[in-house]
Amino acid sequence: MDKKFLLSSDTHNRNELLKKKMIHLLIANGDATIAELGHEMNLSIPTVTKLISELQDDGYVLDYGKQDTSGGRKPNIYGLNPASGYFIGVDILKDKLHLAIIDFKGDKLEVEEHVPYKLENTPASLEKLYQAIEHFIHNLPIERNKILAIGINITGRVNPAAGYSYSIFYFEEKPLSQVLEERLQTKVFIENDSRAMAYGEYMRGAVKGEKDILFVNLTWGLGLGIIIDGQLYYGKSGFSGELGHFCMCDNEILCHCGKKGCLETEASGSAFQRILMERHKNGSNTVLAQKLENEEEISLNDLLDAVHKEDVLCIEILEQIGLNLGKGIAGLINIFNPELVILGGTLAQAGDYINLPVQSAIRKYSLNLVSQDTEIKLSKLGEKAGVYGACLLSRSKLLGMIHY
Repeated sequence: MDKKFLLSSDTHNRNELLKKKMIHLLIANGDATIAELGHEMNLSIPTVTKLISELQDDGYVLDYGKQDTSGGRKPNIYGLNPASGYFIGVDILKDKLHLAIIDFKGDKLEVEEHVPYKLENTPASLEKLYQAIEHFIHNLPIERNKILAIGINITGRVNPAAGYSYSIFYFEEKPLSQVLEERLQTKVFIENDSRAMAYGEYMRGAVKGEKDILFVNLTWGLGLGIIIDGQLYYGKSGFSGELGHFCMCDNEILCHCGKKGCLETEASGSAFQRILMERHKNGSNTVLAQKLENEEEISLNDLLDAVHKEDVLCIEILEQIGLNLGKGIAGLINIFNPELVILGGTLAQAGDYINLPVQSAIRKYSLNLVSQDTEIKLSKLGEKAGVYGACLLSRSKLLGMIHY
């Protein structure tokens, strides 16, 4: 099987570009006839036939036989060969990893969730990440050389085009993607976690044809993935989407970014945890009192469990977080006028406990004429949004479908 044209960045080879475009169309629209591909690509039937033949020889396209028609000669249907290559996704969270693999058609084959891992900005933590990926690959029933690319999601400031992560694992001048490629002996793409989650929802989740989308990632921190006219928006250096660092809170709380007044200090999982500890210290009761008094670590799932157990204090705190978040989202709606806002990340699993106060604040603070065309949805993929997005992005980047 010829991988060269997939891995090539040569933009002057027309034949290779046309083959990639044909694969793009088969990804976006599914199986098609030669006539349909010719129409979409504005190419002659002989040209399309030649390209299809080459893609079949390369092993990336299969002839799925005759199409059922009402009469006349039945045309052949062509589609992607799912076994022609595979893509791995890795979603790094604060205390665990999610890993998955998809085939060439984008169908998931295997998902390994909640792999124990502690994210720290140390070489040892990076080494453990490498070992976890290697272990996942080793246990797959797939030849290693059929893995075409690996996508890895990282929180904070990531420049995917250059391959640098500036918030985590920035230990040397060499790009992190290159460091990982040399260790894993496979093409590696790194991406901001919120942007990957947005792409996962766009390709396989809550998006149903919308092209202008904001994905709000509510976990320990607060992130944003932006899709404009069907394309991920990166900004000049790949740092777009730092919603958590809107300076809009009148407080003296020091954010981890080093500044004060960031939205993240009043609308995030870390804010939830901090406020709960403060309120309990001042005498408020909660089902998490025992853990707090024993100084045990409080996870996001602990906070969610308390909410779903109708813990009054946790519900009150989450409602205020939702109102603060909704105020920030209202500003985004006034700026971007999106079709869809998706609430995702771990805390979005609180459902209406977070969704209703967010929508209440949006109605209060956004311009009615602007926000009336914006739908608010909860993530459909939940915790899998990031790892699916990482898989799908690694495929799209390898095929040149993503433009930074």
